Amino acid sequence: MNNRRSLHVVLLVALTLTSAAIAQNFPVKPVRLVVSFPPGGTADIVARTLAQPLGAALGQNVIVDNRPGGGTVIATEIVARAPADGHTLLLTGFSFAANAALRPNLPFDTLKDFAAVARIESSPWMLAVHPSMPVKTIRELIALARARPALLTYAANPPGSGAHLVGEMFKLATKVNIVDVPYQGEVPAMIAVMGGHADLLIAYVPTLVPQLAAGKLRVLAVSSRARLERFKDIPTLAESGAPDFELAGNQGVTAPAGTPGAVITRLSNEILRAAALPAVQASLIRQGLNPAPLGAGEYDALIRAEISKIRKIAREANIKIE
Repeated sequence: MNNRRSLHVVLLVALTLTSAAIAQNFPVKPVRLVVSFPPGGTADIVARTLAQPLGAALGQNVIVDNRPGGGTVIATEIVARAPADGHTLLLTGFSFAANAALRPNLPFDTLKDFAAVARIESSPWMLAVHPSMPVKTIRELIALARARPALLTYAANPPGSGAHLVGEMFKLATKVNIVDVPYQGEVPAMIAVMGGHADLLIAYVPTLVPQLAAGKLRVLAVSSRARLERFKDIPTLAESGAPDFELAGNQGVTAPAGTPGAVITRLSNEILRAAALPAVQASLIRQGLNPAPLGAGEYDALIRAEISKIRKIAREANIKIE
């Protein structure tokens, strides 16, 4: 028994030393941060905002690799199949959890093939109307929708997107009948509302920032639990007639499953330090995003909770993605 215990201790010490050595030597080459969207979008901006300070901290360049397409599945699969050494990472967004919850035939297992590293920001969707719309609050919108059942429409991304789920959650929470009009992207949806072709717009905050400054849209509420730092005068849905309402898009970093724990810890610590830099936080807030760093364990728990929540919404709203 003593010999077994001694062997166990020796193996444990060896593993600890090996893990420490891996972390100390990591990275040995540039780190690739794969992004599921084209250059210029919100995800790309977040990735590039993070890349420079993270690269400086790691002592290697962090290269942003845009791989759009397939509803973010293409980029996600690339990282799932990459060597589990910390040199290939994925910038994850809402679709990471939504795909896991809604798509039955993914070419990877979201919970088994990835390891959470850190969350960077958490930002909501906005519910907005054209300034000519005769409502200035969510309660007034609810009253109008109840007076005109199935006559009001909301414009959002296709089924299964964050905007679509916010719309269906809103209908469930307030018991109103507003018709979903899907668009292939937030910009076409926004143009539709601005042109009077739909009544309500649900879109991610950065898409609307320029239009808010120009007064072309009136925002009624945000979908997060707390108000946004940049738009503190805009109430949440939870305080506007939809109790307990909360859905936000979380952007963070994941790595292939099997990446050494010491490497995950180093990456997580350096990402959290970079995300806390005043220049990084200011850049995110300027885009209308909400800095909200979380470590690996908390981010992992959040992803799992988010998948469960989306599945529940899909069941109650009868959302099915082929």
